[in-house]
Amino acid sequence: MTLIALLIGLIIERLATQIFHWRRMRWLDRIIDKGFVLAERFANWPALIPVLLIVIVLIVPVAAVTVALVDRLFGFPQLLLAVVVLFFSLGPNDIGEDVNEYCKALEDGDEEIIKQTAKALAEGDVPDDAMERIHCVEAAVCVQANNRLFAVIFWFVLLGPLGPLGAWAYRVTDLVRRRAVFCTARDQEDSATSQRVHDAAVTLHGWLAWIPARLTAIGYAVAGHFDAALAAWRNPAEETSTISEGSENLLARVGVGALALDDDAGEELTERGVRGATAANRLVFRLLLIWAVIIAAMTLYGWTM
Repeated sequence: MTLIALLIGLIIERLATQIFHWRRMRWLDRIIDKGFVLAERFANWPALIPVLLIVIVLIVPVAAVTVALVDRLFGFPQLLLAVVVLFFSLGPNDIGEDVNEYCKALEDGDEEIIKQTAKALAEGDVPDDAMERIHCVEAAVCVQANNRLFAVIFWFVLLGPLGPLGAWAYRVTDLVRRRAVFCTARDQEDSATSQRVHDAAVTLHGWLAWIPARLTAIGYAVAGHFDAALAAWRNPAEETSTISEGSENLLARVGVGALALDDDAGEELTERGVRGATAANRLVFRLLLIWAVIIAAMTLYGWTM
């Protein structure tokens, strides 16, 4: 069931580009915002407690339906639920679509759109220098692949019959993290409590992303230039303040190392940018195929449910 649901979910994720906006789930922002407001009223509590309560509230409906459908009608309702939940858990945007928009903006020479698409991939500000921005986008694709794809797949497969719950729980922590980051960036005069909530949301998401990030980094080495990726892994890491930053730095270093791209002095910046972003997207796709083969083998030998 896990393999079938995963394959159907990935096929829909690749083909149903016209309904990707459904996965943004903006209506959940109101619930999360109300949770943040309530969290600020309990300044004496560890910030992780109210953030965890927000996550629990959002996953309880899916958890209840998942448990209720286990072993019902030969597993067909459970399969249908798994496909639907997996579709909404992946993303929220398709990496390939974001990369294509970025490359098109480069080819059109539209600086404003280039910055917008680069920021969407990096989830934050990008350098003004063109070459630095190119390198930033390549690293961002490698980081976002774990956040949007591989971590979701990991928790989906790990929990077997409760896979939809695992995938959705990870996506909820990401939604809460994204909202916390957005609110903090929007209002620079937030109280200390708001910053505490932000840090707690990032930490909770970082815990769930830690193992998938290491597996994804190993996958980059296998799917790309192994020696360069291994050397990047062994290089001293930059000092990080959170577990989430540590995972992202590892993914960026190893992913870019696996690409093994050289900067040609005679190559135009547009060509270099398109080449780098496309290469990063292809690396992600190769790793996705590797994961699919591994999961299929695990299913064949009965190692997954």
